[in-house]
Amino acid sequence: MEQELNSLRGTALNELSEITSKEALNDLKIKYLGKKGLLTGMLGQVVNEIRNEIEDIIATKLEAMKQAELSRKLASETIDVTLPGRSTELGHLHPLTLTLNRIKDTFMRMGFEIAEGPEVEKDYYNFEALNLPQDHPARDMQDSFYITKEFLLRTHTSPVQVRTLQSAEPNQPIRIIAPGKVYRRDYDATHSPMFQQVEGLVVDENISFADLKGTLELFLKETFGNRVNVRFRPSFFPFTEPSAEVDISCVMCEGKGCRVCSGTGWLEILGSGMVHPRVLEMSNFDPDKVSGFAFGMGVERIAMLTYGIDDLRLFFDNDMRFLRQF
Repeated sequence: MEQELNSLRGTALNELSEITSKEALNDLKIKYLGKKGLLTGMLGQVVNEIRNEIEDIIATKLEAMKQAELSRKLASETIDVTLPGRSTELGHLHPLTLTLNRIKDTFMRMGFEIAEGPEVEKDYYNFEALNLPQDHPARDMQDSFYITKEFLLRTHTSPVQVRTLQSAEPNQPIRIIAPGKVYRRDYDATHSPMFQQVEGLVVDENISFADLKGTLELFLKETFGNRVNVRFRPSFFPFTEPSAEVDISCVMCEGKGCRVCSGTGWLEILGSGMVHPRVLEMSNFDPDKVSGFAFGMGVERIAMLTYGIDDLRLFFDNDMRFLRQF
């Protein structure tokens, strides 16, 4: 029996000496020490000594194989510390975000608060409560995305003004701007089906057109510089009366006339006016006690003039060659 065990030991040691892979080492372990292994079930001191010897050799060879594999991996993945470092490319804010932040900052320093509302809006808030009843011809000025007869993607942020009026205590002071995305069925070099607006609303006692004029002139001079001239032209909006378009002297030619301003020296920048008494009445404000003004502008329009961009679609193409300039 002892002679057979010694022979088995010698065979196992020979096989162990020739093994070069972890898979073969595991197979040999199963062969001799597994549930049906050649040494399994045998009893005796000699058997235990042979088992322990084989286990020790297997453990030693396995550790050596792991170290050799680690050494090969380290050698293949060696980092050349003399190579120049790779700098991390930092991102930056989108030009529209930069422009919107500047607009917000200017009005917040004038005491305005920021108000927000839903982009999927009721027809009532988007049109009717702004003195635009069903079949009003002025609705044709805004090609809308209707979801149902009652709901649509808002065409301006004016519904936020209505929601603010109707949620406030009647005849109490209001001073807000309403930035956000709006949607219209337009798409060309100067129009996009989605764009951003900032609208403003001030309501209080004795608010006059002079307050509107002073507020907008301050904003425009802070945005485009003190040398810019501002003018107001009569216009029509159903929710304001009187209404005015606001122009600035061309920032490209300083009012001398160029291709950008079509030779006129002026650029249309935003719309404004005194809040229509009917709009105040529909929101339970008394137009005999309070008055107000409102205005609205496109963020893309401000950004295009600020950065000298001639195609609005560049803002949404995600072309890194364009975006890296900002």
